[in-house]
Amino acid sequence: MTHDLLALMWVPFLMCLVLTGIHAYLGLHVIAREVVFVDIALAQIAALGATAAFLWGYDSEGWGSYAVGLSFTILGASVFALTRSRERRVSQEAVIGVVYAVSAAAAVLVADRTPHGAEHLRSMLVGSILAVRGSELIKVACLYAVIGLFHWLCRRPFLLISTEPERAYRDGWQVRWWDFLFYASFGVVVTSSVRVAGVLLVFSYLIVPTLAANLLGGSVPRRLAIGWSFGTIVSVVAMIASAIFDLPTGATVVCAFGLILLVLAVATRMTKGAATA
Repeated sequence: MTHDLLALMWVPFLMCLVLTGIHAYLGLHVIAREVVFVDIALAQIAALGATAAFLWGYDSEGWGSYAVGLSFTILGASVFALTRSRERRVSQEAVIGVVYAVSAAAAVLVADRTPHGAEHLRSMLVGSILAVRGSELIKVACLYAVIGLFHWLCRRPFLLISTEPERAYRDGWQVRWWDFLFYASFGVVVTSSVRVAGVLLVFSYLIVPTLAANLLGGSVPRRLAIGWSFGTIVSVVAMIASAIFDLPTGATVVCAFGLILLVLAVATRMTKGAATA
């Protein structure tokens, strides 16, 4: 029985690897920009858009629902780009927190006006990654490959603005414009990811592998390799645990991320303590 279940989990597992590939990279930027909750805020905006589309009669799996969710997310990306200023009179993290809270509350209000709204909100939160199909995996992988190529072509301004914003301003880069392009492409990824994985799993794939990489340190390529490796290992462990113990896959992956990150943090601290002793 367990062997058959593991065989059925190949497509969800490959989807987890696709999520690791794009989100671990984006996480480097998010951590460097000190806007940790931008992912969960954009994910919540995408969920609000999908919930609104559900209210308006669109199929939750159709392109209409995706287009509405993406439109909401692009609007959120515009807000984040416009609220960034060189002086930072108001913390952008505070703005992100407000946007998240308002989006979550609005999603509850919209869901209250739809039949089976509670089930829809739950689906947006925890996702249904076990139900992902091979065709959907291919479409998402191709989309993320295009986004990855776009970020590769724009790597200089994106990395400079993330790691050295003052230098970006001094060198004359149009920071708000490049910020909009970054957040808009980020929004495309988040909108697609939330549909298959839910808000919590998307946030975990974005932040936790990067935190693990930062614990071990090194150059950007090294941290990126660590993040990809960490995400892959956690996905394998969580998928196997989910199959053996008959647990919800998405929630198992999120908990596995937290537990393994905690073990890594303790091991790193103990290693450094022994080295300085």
